[in-house]
Amino acid sequence: METFWFALLAATLTVYVVLDGFDLGAGALHLLVGRTDGERRQVLKSIGPVWDGNEVWLIASGALLVLGFPVVYATAFSGFYLPLVLTLWLLIGRGVAIELRGHLDSPLWRPFWDVVFSLSSAALVVVLGAALANVVRGVPLDEEGRFFAPLWTDFALPVPGAGHEQVGVLDPYTLLGGVTALAVLALHGACWLLARTSGPVHDRARRWAGRTWWAAAAGAVALSAATFLVQPHVAGRMAAPGVGWAFPALALAGLVGVRRAVARRLDGAAFLSSCAFVAGLLLSAAWGLFPFLLPATTDPARGLSTPGAASDPDGLRTALWWLVPGLALATTWFVLVYRAFAGRVPADDAAPAPGDGA
Repeated sequence: METFWFALLAATLTVYVVLDGFDLGAGALHLLVGRTDGERRQVLKSIGPVWDGNEVWLIASGALLVLGFPVVYATAFSGFYLPLVLTLWLLIGRGVAIELRGHLDSPLWRPFWDVVFSLSSAALVVVLGAALANVVRGVPLDEEGRFFAPLWTDFALPVPGAGHEQVGVLDPYTLLGGVTALAVLALHGACWLLARTSGPVHDRARRWAGRTWWAAAAGAVALSAATFLVQPHVAGRMAAPGVGWAFPALALAGLVGVRRAVARRLDGAAFLSSCAFVAGLLLSAAWGLFPFLLPATTDPARGLSTPGAASDPDGLRTALWWLVPGLALATTWFVLVYRAFAGRVPADDAAPAPGDGA
């Protein structure tokens, strides 16, 4: 039962990153692919019907963590207090920018909120990428299973056995994770804009898809190599017999598929390949970490794993009666919304962007 809940948590987090990832990536590219007010409105209209709904999967992941692994939830949220506050402010800034942008027709008002939207989106990706890298690397859990991670320490590479067990939120490895996440989701966002826009925005998105592809590929390779160095457990899991090879293979196939689809101007295939690339990376991380949800840098035995951190089996079974219908309803709603708003947003579309006319 604990393994099933771990897989369910990994799946919902992957769905969140795949779905919210493209609108975060589109936001990070907002000022680069949209030069005029109309073009930036086009970018916002491409994500307008779905961007806030995509974040439902982040809430679902949090609910899974609370119900299935409450010890991990309590430990992580107290130890990562400062990064969580930063995440909250960036989410607020991004949402406020989308909603307030169209309230005034001013040469200063709209450009200001465009900058807030783009910078908040890019910074949020970096913070979330660094957070995931913190989880993969591990945290300095003490004898009581608690930790507090300062924003940074001495910026030494946290190699096991090198005397750097007391790590901070930011170090060379987690910064690499944040930068790689930005490159990967910028590529993902560019592929979304390829599939959903037309005109100059579409053409610029194609150019940025080609540029960010190289950054995403280089970042994924560098981060994988660094992960094997700082977290031997992941290297051992990947080398062990089993189906774990399928997840890196999915990421590689998706990355190659993006390159080929963009070159052949197959915009829908490029976005689907990008989804496979992002999903493969996330599932590879989950497979490599299992059974740990929060490894320890101080002593591997202190790490929080599925057997010791899970709720009572009866509680897990009872929670499924509430969780499964909720996930089914959310999935149905998403299918209907994405079908209803399928197709490209034309460059001359006069429909209001999110927040316009409110």
